[in-house]
Amino acid sequence: MKKLNLSKKVINLSPSPTLRISALAKELQSKGIDVVGLTAGEPNFPTPQFIKDEAIKAIKDNFSKYTANPGMPELRKAIADKLKRDNNFECSSENIIVTSGAKHAIFNALQTICNKGDEVIIGAPYWVSYPEMIKLVDAVPIIINTTENTKYKVTPAQLLKAITKKTKAFIFSSPANPTGNIYTESELREIAKIVKKYNIFIIADEIYEKLLYDRNRHFSIGSIEEIKEQVLTINGLSKSFAMTGWRLGYLCANKNIITLCDNLQGQMTSNASSISQKAAIEALNNRQSYIDIETMRKVFEERRNYLYKIVSSIPHITCSIPEGAFFLFPNVSNYLGKKFKGKALKTIDQLSEYFLQVEKLAFIPGSGFGSKTCIRLSYAVSMEELKIAGERLINGFKNLK
Repeated sequence: MKKLNLSKKVINLSPSPTLRISALAKELQSKGIDVVGLTAGEPNFPTPQFIKDEAIKAIKDNFSKYTANPGMPELRKAIADKLKRDNNFECSSENIIVTSGAKHAIFNALQTICNKGDEVIIGAPYWVSYPEMIKLVDAVPIIINTTENTKYKVTPAQLLKAITKKTKAFIFSSPANPTGNIYTESELREIAKIVKKYNIFIIADEIYEKLLYDRNRHFSIGSIEEIKEQVLTINGLSKSFAMTGWRLGYLCANKNIITLCDNLQGQMTSNASSISQKAAIEALNNRQSYIDIETMRKVFEERRNYLYKIVSSIPHITCSIPEGAFFLFPNVSNYLGKKFKGKALKTIDQLSEYFLQVEKLAFIPGSGFGSKTCIRLSYAVSMEELKIAGERLINGFKNLK
């Protein structure tokens, strides 16, 4: 058979490093090798029972047909109510589209606002999918390299410098994956002034908004009245409600954008799962959710404190304590070039491979997040696993000469 001519756009996509490392770890585990993984991008908590019960009821009631393409009216109202209640938004159901996960919402947003050659600004370190999604819509990712001094956040001065006539949007997450840091209200208000002046869009990824520590508070840039028409807010139920596999996200934006997203989604996936939508209505409307979220948040905070203490005890590693999400992003550059059994580990990927093969500890190298010096450690695992991982981290760095 002759070689088929396939899409260069898709061929040139970078595979997800999180999925690749997780797959390698699972392969070793399948062979009976005791690998501890700090790769998880999802809570290790079950979905609350009352949410599952609502889904079971929907199945038994044969709620298995298509729903309205942008989502059930009851769910869109529940989301709008949540945004008013928790985020100080002025919005209605017409500002909401329900998607098959938050990642789908981001892709809808980019497809809707971007034309070929438009520039979308992102700060590095970034979530692995941002640059690839931008490329998929024929736009150009413009990377701003951030520093530890600013907790890896894009400053207003950096944003201003990166804006050109081709700039369409600035995308960021807060709390951030992979760093766990948050943009403060004052920082976002300064960014909002620039956004308004240069008439660009903001894509605000708020999927980790409920997982905050040390009494930090989340501020939504979409609540700023002067730029609300320019803000596309991404969220979902995956992280806060431990519903990653349910694939339920949403986008809040001005009505014109939502109408276009509705048209786009109608030609792609159509509506999100009817069963997941029913469960989501219960999750958003039942006050028990907030009790369960707080219980989970407290456990994550305890784990964060433990892992941060371990990492901080290792010589020559720097790491800011994360303010949210469930990741640490330590700078391990002082260990690059060191040797194990005479072999130099020159790159962050080689260092990660060493830990996986020798210490049987899996984590994500920073290269996939736009960093050559850091690693991402997830504490979305049990405390028992975290203690074993801590021992292997200490031992692994100690053995590098």
